[in-house]
Amino acid sequence: MSVKTNINCLIVDDEAIAREVIATHLSKIDAITVVASCSHAMEAFNIISTHDINLVFLDINMPEISGISFAKSINKDIRIIFTTAYRDYAVEGFELQAVDYLLKPISFDRLLKAVNTYFDIYATSNQSVLPQPEANPFMFVRADRRMIKVDFDSVIYIESYSDYIKIHLPNETIVTRETITAIEAKLPAKYFLRIHRSFIVSIANITSFTNEHVVVGNQALTISRSYKKEVLKVLEQY
Repeated sequence: MSVKTNINCLIVDDEAIAREVIATHLSKIDAITVVASCSHAMEAFNIISTHDINLVFLDINMPEISGISFAKSINKDIRIIFTTAYRDYAVEGFELQAVDYLLKPISFDRLLKAVNTYFDIYATSNQSVLPQPEANPFMFVRADRRMIKVDFDSVIYIESYSDYIKIHLPNETIVTRETITAIEAKLPAKYFLRIHRSFIVSIANITSFTNEHVVVGNQALTISRSYKKEVLKVLEQY
């Protein structure tokens, strides 16, 4: 089997921020070309009819035509990576022989794993043609009417206030209009841990923890009940 080193990709999701996160992640992978980003299935049908699409990142829970219905109706040679905020659809997604199933918020590391799975199975007979690039060690956030560079290794923890977040650094706190879910998708998952709907912590900056709290710097932050099992599972492996 010959190796196809450029894959035409389509993003389909009714949430603009979800499309933006996926497109940003894919822009870091040289072998992927994002042909279009669509907000609903009918728009995606038009793109598929006029372009050679190899891979679709497809949200499941969309209005009018669901991702499941869309996947059943397109050419079976077009491979699907499902994206959703709901775990309940996983079984039905894999019954459609999806390449992978990504739970939002989607980190770059997790998306890259899914893309490499696609290449391993469909693009080459014996190996992945994608490198394992390091994600950028920083992000840019908007504050004080400008874009500010934030190095990941300088972040102590991130705190949410509705549509705003506070990024706590050693010598300052940056306030930006962003949701904590959107900012979580920009962070490298292996270095940061969501412990509460309002808190993300830098694993490297954790000085101690209990079943109820994580201590970062001089702050004791609550581990919420819904995150406790996963948080303790991650921390106890160190």
